[in-house]
Amino acid sequence: MALTVGLGVAAAGLIVAQALLIADLLTPVVRGDGTSAPALSWSFAGLALVVGGRAVVAWAQERYALRAAARTVAELRRAVVEAWARRGPRASWPTPDGAAGSASGSTASGGASPEAEVATLATRGLDALEPYLVRYVPQLVLTALLTPALVCVVLGLDWVSAVIAVVTLPLVPLFMVLVGRLTAGTSQRRLAVVERLGAQVLDLVAGLPTLRAFGRSVGPGARVRALGDASRRATMGTLRVAFLSSMVLELLTTLSVAIIAVGVGLRLVEGGMELEPALAVLVLAPEVYLPLRRVGAEFHASVDGVAAVDRAFTLLDAGSSGTSGTGDGAGHGTGRSRGGTLVLDDVSVRAGGRGVLAPAGLSARIPLGTGQPGTGRVVALRGPSGAGKSTAVLVLLGLLAPDSGRVGLEPDDGPVRALTDSLADPLADPAGDGLAAWWARLTWVPQRPTLPPGRLRDVVLGGAPRPDPDRALARAARLTGLDAVVDALPDGWDTRIGLGGVGLSVGQRQRVALTSALLDDAAARPLVILDEPTAHLDARGEQAVLDTVRAWRDAGRTVLVVAHRASLLALADQVVEVRSATDPAALVGAPSATAPTGREAP
Repeated sequence: MALTVGLGVAAAGLIVAQALLIADLLTPVVRGDGTSAPALSWSFAGLALVVGGRAVVAWAQERYALRAAARTVAELRRAVVEAWARRGPRASWPTPDGAAGSASGSTASGGASPEAEVATLATRGLDALEPYLVRYVPQLVLTALLTPALVCVVLGLDWVSAVIAVVTLPLVPLFMVLVGRLTAGTSQRRLAVVERLGAQVLDLVAGLPTLRAFGRSVGPGARVRALGDASRRATMGTLRVAFLSSMVLELLTTLSVAIIAVGVGLRLVEGGMELEPALAVLVLAPEVYLPLRRVGAEFHASVDGVAAVDRAFTLLDAGSSGTSGTGDGAGHGTGRSRGGTLVLDDVSVRAGGRGVLAPAGLSARIPLGTGQPGTGRVVALRGPSGAGKSTAVLVLLGLLAPDSGRVGLEPDDGPVRALTDSLADPLADPAGDGLAAWWARLTWVPQRPTLPPGRLRDVVLGGAPRPDPDRALARAARLTGLDAVVDALPDGWDTRIGLGGVGLSVGQRQRVALTSALLDDAAARPLVILDEPTAHLDARGEQAVLDTVRAWRDAGRTVLVVAHRASLLALADQVVEVRSATDPAALVGAPSATAPTGREAP
């Protein structure tokens, strides 16, 4: 800001100097007075220096504004992504008052997924903020400095012209406010259309193979075309308003300058004003109105960015209001001691829009392994579809806060302590007492693992140094069945996968994730969480999963698995029944007999 003010003061001084030099050069020419060549050469040299100085000041303003804008947009983009990550995997877009939207996934973008909405906002939306920061904000500061300074200079030259400027100048921001209110609505609508279009395209690309397989790609394609036409119409509507407002501002400032020029001309004819100050006033008059004209033009060029930043601050102001702490208000804590028991105490989560709790009253005690043989255990979460098994996994991971109940760790030598709290920042490790410390103690393999791009060997090893990595890789891959996948790849373990490399199927990605998890240190990560690991596998893949689970148990790790198939349930040492129930808030007096309990497998 100090640099902007300094450059503004320099610009004001150069504008005044330019006007006075031009008046000094033109006065003898108009009068026909003889002027020596050295005097003219000095005036021309001074004018050239002033013009060059204005160019340097304009360049410096643009350069430093670009640097500051790029830094600000990057910080805001990171803040938006981090704020969305804190809200958890089931968050919906917040309303302007900070409350969460419908949990069913409907958003302001007309039913588009909130993830696609955030992606559009963090990329194309915030990119539109750069013109606002590069041009509009610096120009606003310059206007606040230049306009009063130039009016004071005009006042010293001709008080009548200064009075005309003072009377007409307030009309410019008045019309800007009136037109800006109209433009704001069209810009908000255009941003909403762009977000819907981006979300529809993302959804269409993600589901295109399935849609083509069933011959249903025509309808979504027509929908995307319709949204594209809507985006075009919204853009043209915004441009119409912008051009109309620009015409109004140009007409107003042109008439104001013309009034000053006519007044100066009449007084020159009548002999009531000297030629040199009159010329200086005529040169300065457009410069008095120019900052306000540029503010209006830059505002319309950046109005899309203003709409995007309003959306961004709606998300940032909401913070983590889309989630809440554990039901009993337990504090933080990670329980660093090895072993112990993982405790789920009457955990319930509301399934948005369904009027049910899924899971409802989930209680279980899950002993954790210590990495020593004989301490491992397989625990299966069993229940019908929609009962809340995957939701229970999210609660255990600390990605979703229960609406009631708590998740805690009972050390072998102490009382139960709260283990995870959704209000903890998952992107930081506050002195080892946040979710990062808890995640460091577990391994999670989701239904559809996402793998980073790179060499397959590096992806599986995870960059951690290991003794004899080739032997460990071969042993783990043989157990999970990844060795057959590696043999079929063109470069074996050195094959690049992901972006710019070979694509892997869901089952192959799952084997990669299982192999990587198998290489983890059993003592450092005593808990393994699997979310329906056999859902996308054939009989051979299922057997590989069973062998991997046995290996984890034999290594002294506790394996918590969401299970549907009988083979996994038969392998379990403990089965926890997960059920849903009617939400008491929706039905007062609902029976509590449906509360699930944990039981030992026969």
